[in-house]
Amino acid sequence: MDNLIINEGFPLLSFLIFFPLFGAVVLLFFSGENFAKYWTLLITSLTACISIPLVTGFDLTTSKYQFAEAHSWIPQLNINYILGVDGISILLVMLTTIIMPFCVLASWTYIKTRIAQFMVCLLIMEAAMLGVFVALDFILFYILWEFMLIPMYLLIAIWGGPRKIYASIKFFLYTLAGSILLLVAIIALYMKNGSFFIPDMMWQNYSTTFQVLVFLSFALAFAIKVPMFPFHTWLPAAHVEAPTAGSVILASVLLKMGTYGFLRFCLPITPEATFLIAPYILWLSIAGIIYGGLTALAQSDMKKLIAYSSVGHMGFVTLGIFVLNKQGIEGAIIQMINHGVTTGALFICVGMIYERTHSRELRSATGVGKFMPWYVTFLAFFSLSSFGFPGTNSFIGEFLILAGTFEADTTLALAAIPGAVLAAAYMLRMLQKIVWGGTDNPDQSYLKDLNFREIITLTPFLIFVFWIGLGPQPFLDLMNESVVELLKNLDGWQLQHQNVANVIIQ
Repeated sequence: MDNLIINEGFPLLSFLIFFPLFGAVVLLFFSGENFAKYWTLLITSLTACISIPLVTGFDLTTSKYQFAEAHSWIPQLNINYILGVDGISILLVMLTTIIMPFCVLASWTYIKTRIAQFMVCLLIMEAAMLGVFVALDFILFYILWEFMLIPMYLLIAIWGGPRKIYASIKFFLYTLAGSILLLVAIIALYMKNGSFFIPDMMWQNYSTTFQVLVFLSFALAFAIKVPMFPFHTWLPAAHVEAPTAGSVILASVLLKMGTYGFLRFCLPITPEATFLIAPYILWLSIAGIIYGGLTALAQSDMKKLIAYSSVGHMGFVTLGIFVLNKQGIEGAIIQMINHGVTTGALFICVGMIYERTHSRELRSATGVGKFMPWYVTFLAFFSLSSFGFPGTNSFIGEFLILAGTFEADTTLALAAIPGAVLAAAYMLRMLQKIVWGGTDNPDQSYLKDLNFREIITLTPFLIFVFWIGLGPQPFLDLMNESVVELLKNLDGWQLQHQNVANVIIQ
């Protein structure tokens, strides 16, 4: 465990996992509606505040796992409770803690039944999501990975829309199928290593066949979670039927677990298979970018439009990961955060207009700009961010990804560019209809503009849109050492095996 920097003081990572669970347990005994709202807001807000020392105390000069905790759990099977964060996971941890209080605020009036139970699901979700990003033992990781399924299933199945049963079951079955493949890969690696400690499984000399099989098991599990084309069909149904907070959590955090898995497991554990299969992943990413854009352009349901846009945006993320260079991977990580911020905010915006018009159709929201100036102001900035307008956060991510792709393969980069054009087309189309509409707009004079709670909910998202867009360096600094170390090992592994192959040929 030389790659762990053990935290001898306050167990910060464990606290971040168990504090939301404590909040959920309290709600089992005190389930008043107002208490549930304020209590959950307090717990999620405190969790966000308590996570700040992760950033302020993060050592930018090392790629080791920091704030680490290691305790024996089931010694007979060499299963341990090991936590840690590095430059790849820390931004995702912060995204999760920061976004959860705003999920609570977005549900303040949207959820009208079983409020305490809804808040319990949110708190359990937060604990499981944070655990996935900090777990360094595969069994612990897998338990938390599976643990997320139940509360998200309940969020959709109980508080979802008219087709909530169909959407929730489809989400559960797709994700469970991927989880089974993930478990198979974990067991295979344990049989090779005799340990579930994730860093010990990295950069080992597994056979090519073994690597390919493990990579495919990992890749299918993570491709479903991303979701990559053509494993995306569960996503639009889940997004459309989920309550606002469910859609935000899905878009902002759950989808990132797939791309996080590619970075954390596929690249360092199966490097040879990564180089062999990367070209196919890259072209699937291009297909997802184009397909997501074209399908989003055809939608009249605002939630479906944003859901299909996620397929395209996450295609850019997987593209950046598998070009296997510094600009691409750093762009992919920052784009994970950008997508979480921008798409999460867009789903909240859709939820706000749905509460007023009881419809997600564009025709029901046409021309609201005259009566809801605050609303369309926020929507305009988030729409500009979504298609990567210069000065916004998504521009930084897409620029780095495309720069890395041009460095790797010009043809790939040229194939990805239409996706950026399509993103501008469908977002500007939606924005034009909502702000101005046409000559036959429905009567929108009864609509009220955003209230104070709603403005407070959206403002932090807007701050991050411009903070990352205009000053991304602090975010890039956090990931730099981990990305450099990952690529150094990848390049060293490739060079070593090329030399071995040359010797054999000679």
